[in-house]
Amino acid sequence: MPELPEVETTRRGIAPHLMGQEIAHAIIRNPSLRWPILSDLSVILAGLKIQAVTRRAKYLLLDCGSGTLIFHLGMSGSLRILSVKLGCSIAAPEKHDHFDLVLGGRTILRLRDPRRFGAVLWHEGDILQHPLLVNLGPEPLTTDFNAKQLFEKTRESHVSIKQTLMNSHMVVGIGNIYANEALFLAGINPRIAASRIAITRYERLVQAVKQTLQQAIEAGGSSLRDFVNSDGNPGYFQQCYGVYGRAGQCCKRCGHTIKQIKQNQRSSFYCPNCQH
Repeated sequence: MPELPEVETTRRGIAPHLMGQEIAHAIIRNPSLRWPILSDLSVILAGLKIQAVTRRAKYLLLDCGSGTLIFHLGMSGSLRILSVKLGCSIAAPEKHDHFDLVLGGRTILRLRDPRRFGAVLWHEGDILQHPLLVNLGPEPLTTDFNAKQLFEKTRESHVSIKQTLMNSHMVVGIGNIYANEALFLAGINPRIAASRIAITRYERLVQAVKQTLQQAIEAGGSSLRDFVNSDGNPGYFQQCYGVYGRAGQCCKRCGHTIKQIKQNQRSSFYCPNCQH
């Protein structure tokens, strides 16, 4: 599933092509995504100008003035920019190309979503009050996500720190890959209860989360299965993994064997020597 670094990579790739562009229309080939696409969305969008391209958690937000177009990439989705050169035709849509946003200036934003768990939604009013966004936790790359806040929220928690990091009410956008990697960097065992972690260790963890996500964004995210950026290129952060997907291999720090366990039906990878 595309996580925060992949979504942010996508945002940075599409924003320069969309900012200030007028929407001509939308093409809906298959409205049956995670939530049905509005049948009259093309009529609603026609003539609107894209004023900003932002991100909240794993949602991409296109501010169109009178409302906001929301994209979610689901399990395997991607957004690509297709530019039509004079005298050339646009690439024909393939089986899983379900939605096109056609802009003036001969540019198309195309959603490809093989599993159809993604979303294209329209919201009028304050976007942060949308039901999908209103109860989300802080962004991990902002000062709102800090050791004091995390420490105070977890004093009565019996949930593991790994599950805490993946709880979008605690902090957004940290999926399975980056939770594993941040905990390794911080030297914290993924099984330990969040309430047992001292604030000094939370300071290291918060810094590790921020460092891991920043490095992943700089590498263009991770491409384990389907993810590609807006140019159709994969990310490369998987080449830097310390523990994720490395069960049975030697720890890059100490040489001990990386272990794999299941937590809440998700795989966790850790070094039992480095992470306590």
